[in-house]
Amino acid sequence: MSHSNRHMTFRNKGFSYRVSKKSLLVSLILLLAVIIVMILSTGIGSIYIKPVEVVRAVFGYGTDPSNMIVRSLRLPRVIVAVLIGASLGVAGSILQGIVRNPLTSPDTIGSTGGATLGAVSFFFFFSDKISIHWLPVAAILGAFIATLLVYSLSWKNGITPLRLVLIGTGFTAAMSALSYLMMISGPIILANQSLTFMTGSIYGVSWQKAVYPLLPWVSVLIPIIFLYARHITVQSLGEDIARNVGSSVQRQRFLLIILSVALSGAAVAFGGAINFIGLMAPHIARKLVGPSFGSLIPVSALTGSLLLLLADLAGRFVFKPLDIPAGVFTAAIGAPLFIYVLYRSRNRG
Repeated sequence: MSHSNRHMTFRNKGFSYRVSKKSLLVSLILLLAVIIVMILSTGIGSIYIKPVEVVRAVFGYGTDPSNMIVRSLRLPRVIVAVLIGASLGVAGSILQGIVRNPLTSPDTIGSTGGATLGAVSFFFFFSDKISIHWLPVAAILGAFIATLLVYSLSWKNGITPLRLVLIGTGFTAAMSALSYLMMISGPIILANQSLTFMTGSIYGVSWQKAVYPLLPWVSVLIPIIFLYARHITVQSLGEDIARNVGSSVQRQRFLLIILSVALSGAAVAFGGAINFIGLMAPHIARKLVGPSFGSLIPVSALTGSLLLLLADLAGRFVFKPLDIPAGVFTAAIGAPLFIYVLYRSRNRG
């Protein structure tokens, strides 16, 4: 490992990685903020638990009621929020890098809509036949097919970023209509599950039905993407520059899109269509640490986690005793940001 005033470089056999000291500091501050909000969020509810007691209960040293409330009821929800927020933040940062458009996110190119339709289709056709653990596969398959169709429809002597976003937005509306059609034509329990998905909520999640199935997707895919950070940075500079430095543009772009779609599909499978995290988190991260994806990916992950934790906390706290889905709050913040970015990007074509 070598040091400079602003950067640290980690070297191993066949591997070299450069990290700015600023990004490490920002990451540590965000990680601390995520941990603090996790503790506060776990303590807030119909029965308030002090932060110190929350920490004791997490490790099994609290009172029996606190241990049960924290470990069985509230902690899974908080952990799922962290995992989903990180997934959507990283997925959005990848897409904005390889498409080179700040409007791009899993929501705007059809990934989230496709994942939602895939999940609703799973409930409609297979929920009583096969294990719930196959739900991420259905959501990811839906996200991948939708993204592929949007890219195909957007192709005209290449991909124009604004055309991609406009077609993706239209395609998302069409998939939303199909999801609603399934919802109203099926049994009432399907309607409830579908509505939860289409709003975006992490209410009622558990270790077995959400944390354990989602954790492998996030813990494997995000480190893989982190190792590809240098390639995303090269892609973000444009095809000509990427080719000149020896990058296999199409192959790497295809792989990165698959990784992004897999992350966003898995997130939707367990949190529903929580929109705008994939748009907001990379924007905030870029303001904090700049455009280098070695710094941007971990900061986007932490920012996405923090945003969803705060949205879920607001959903539980602002309109007590109602539990408002987190997707309502992310949309309330994200929609104005999307309009602002669209306005800023109007002359980019």
